[in-house]
Amino acid sequence: MDPLGARSQFVDIQTLPTWQQQLGDEEETPLDRRDSLLGQEVFPSPFPFRADINRKIILFRGDIALLNCTAIVNTSNESLSDKNPVSDSVHQQAGPELRDELLKLKGCRTGEAKLTKGFNLAARFIVHTVGPKFKSKYRTAAESSLYSCYRNTMQLAAEQSMASVGFCVVSTTKRGYPLEDATHIAFRTVRRFLENHGNRLEAVVFAVSDAEEPVYRKLLPLYFPRSEEEEKAFLPLLPGDIGNSEGEPVVPERQIRIAEKPGTLEEDSEEESLKSDLGQVGNHAFARMEGDVDKQRKLILQGQMSEAAILKQHQRNYGRWLCRARAEDLSDVAALKALYQTGVDTCGRTVMVLVGRNIPVTVIDIEKEYVMVYFHTLTGEHNHLDSDFLKNLYDIVDAKFKKNLKAFYFVHPSFRSKVSTWFFTTFSVSGLKDKVRYLDNLQQLFTYIKPEQIDIPPFVLEYDARVNGPFRRPQSSGL
Repeated sequence: MDPLGARSQFVDIQTLPTWQQQLGDEEETPLDRRDSLLGQEVFPSPFPFRADINRKIILFRGDIALLNCTAIVNTSNESLSDKNPVSDSVHQQAGPELRDELLKLKGCRTGEAKLTKGFNLAARFIVHTVGPKFKSKYRTAAESSLYSCYRNTMQLAAEQSMASVGFCVVSTTKRGYPLEDATHIAFRTVRRFLENHGNRLEAVVFAVSDAEEPVYRKLLPLYFPRSEEEEKAFLPLLPGDIGNSEGEPVVPERQIRIAEKPGTLEEDSEEESLKSDLGQVGNHAFARMEGDVDKQRKLILQGQMSEAAILKQHQRNYGRWLCRARAEDLSDVAALKALYQTGVDTCGRTVMVLVGRNIPVTVIDIEKEYVMVYFHTLTGEHNHLDSDFLKNLYDIVDAKFKKNLKAFYFVHPSFRSKVSTWFFTTFSVSGLKDKVRYLDNLQQLFTYIKPEQIDIPPFVLEYDARVNGPFRRPQSSGL
């Protein structure tokens, strides 16, 4: 595997400690104390403890160009002429022959991986890949492209029967990809590949700089836990999106719209089928005998419509909003992770989570809810929920979903948020005030919703541990 005459400055990866061997070398962190809460809960982790995989993982702080392994990864741009610390070091160590070889490749598209010789490097090959330029508006596309960088590199290593591969941080600072977000994608993609296709790979090295090492060391236990205790302790910190079985990013909105044999009904629902077919007859305004639409709108403005007519008009408006939402690409909204569905509470009702800090200035549509959890943790002035926002949001929601909302758990409330909520529930709507419950810490929330039934953002967990101290297993209680 190693070229003859390798210079002494090169680093033999066989001399580096594996990730599994580093267990116990680190000081105890506040995360370790979470075992008191999660240790007695039995629920599966998507990334269970695997000592055999951990022995293949190496975290190396230093220059990737000095690694003595089968192949190293060079991050570059589409023309393979990028100037960044990683690429500069690789070219310097490999020699001028590398530049001549890259001219023959005629560039590389974002997400692709192309192979060249290592020339004067200790590594036999160099895998060149192009990371995406990050823009929050196109976050989904950036995540997919970055996944492709790591996936295609691993696939190339498997096809070439490589024994080891060294990864740099593919997303360079110049391209603006947040380091922590990029690291999540890198780890889960490598982990899934090693699980499914990595029998021949002996080592995967993550080469990082001094600034990058703390982030990598912080997130490695999430995807490569070194013991069952570490697996349980770091399980709550896993993000909501962990990709599919290959680590590829998943867009929930697009999954919902994909259906096998759309329009077909199950065999045991003949009665429902008949009702559905009859319901499709005469859906237009003429068949419903609704009269002049302009006249109805005039009556609404004059306040002369009956309560039943107003409710019917609201249902039609809601239907239009719902159809419009289903037709739109909401991947950017999903990427904000401000609103998502998780498990169930102690009464078996669906839990909707609303994260105040992640809410943008624009209004976000909500389709349905039963029990809602709102995290007001670290919410700033720019996205503070006021009465007008809540009123607009409440008016859009259909009447049946308002009725089905049984509880609204308000976690980490501030004085201002309590005042806004009080005004809203007292003067704007009726019947909602009794459903709002203010919870100062997560321990109170866990009396209503079990920890394994809700995905809590990492910053909320860290904030609560810092302000309220280590968690204690709450006593079970009902609503």
